[in-house]
Formats: sequence, structure tokens, C-alpha cells
Amino acid sequence: MKCPFCGEISNKVIDSRLSKDNRMIRRRRECLNCQKRFTTYEKVETVLPMVVKKDGRREPFDPEKIRSGIQKACQKRQISVHTIDDFIDSLSQQFQESGQREIRSADIGEKVIEQLKEWDDVAYVRFASVYRQFKDINEFMVELKDLLDERQGEDKEQG
Repeated sequence: MKCPFCGEISNKVIDSRLSKDNRMIRRRRECLNCQKRFTTYEKVETVLPMVVKKDGRREPFDPEKIRSGIQKACQKRQISVHTIDDFIDSLSQQFQESGQREIRSADIGEKVIEQLKEWDDVAYVRFASVYRQFKDINEFMVELKDLLDERQGEDKEQG
């Protein structure tokens, strides 16, 4: 590891700790040349599947792309960044552990929609309107009607 101050590669580890989520190791280092200290982080390199888009193109799985879409849907809603991050970490881990080399973008979208439906109706409808590409107001109204019917069914079961 190169010293960010003098460029020397000789250094010693002073302290090592696990990060709060136990997914990285934080190492405090001291350069043997200039004696300045710096921090490095070590984490396991993950191998995530390729995403197969609707048109057949393939691209690397990108958690940031998913996070961006969810955050847009959740703007001004009562869903914390921590909650979103936990979901995305869980989703990434699920895909990594599946062992699949490819995953359809539609499968990712459906998992996101299911989660948003549990969290917040408005965020769900926002995401669904973009993801499902409603062609007109009638398609949008059908989705809203289905959501309302589902919520009324849940209210009757609880009541």
C-alpha cells in the first residue's frame, strides 16, 4: 500500500478493526519513511451476476442504479436512507449467493416493487409508473385500483 503523503510502499499496520456492519476491515497504517498515518479499508471482492435488459443487452449489476431509482421513488417519504441501504445490501447478497451468472432486469424490478409496496404506497406507485411504463392514465388507474383493493382486503382481515 503506497503512502498517500510520500509514495513509499513500506508501512506498518498499527490497528485493525471490523467496520460496524462487519463487511470491511479498517486498518490504521504508519509510513516507515515519513511516519505519517493513514487509513485503508479491506473488503471481500464480490462477484455479482450480469443483468440482462429487456432488449437483450447485458451490463454489470450496479447497486447504485437501483439505489438511485428507489431514492427517487422515496423522495419526501418516511423511508430512511439506512432502510434503503439495508435492502440494497440484502438484494446484492441474495444475487451473489444465488450463484447465477445472469439475472433479468425484470426480476430485479419486481423485487424492488414488492419491497416498496410494503414500505409506502406512494413510493410504490411512483416506482411502478416508471418501471411498468404506463402508456396512459387508464393503466395507472388500474394499478391504483388494485392497490386500494388490496389495502381494503388487508384492513378487513385485521378488523
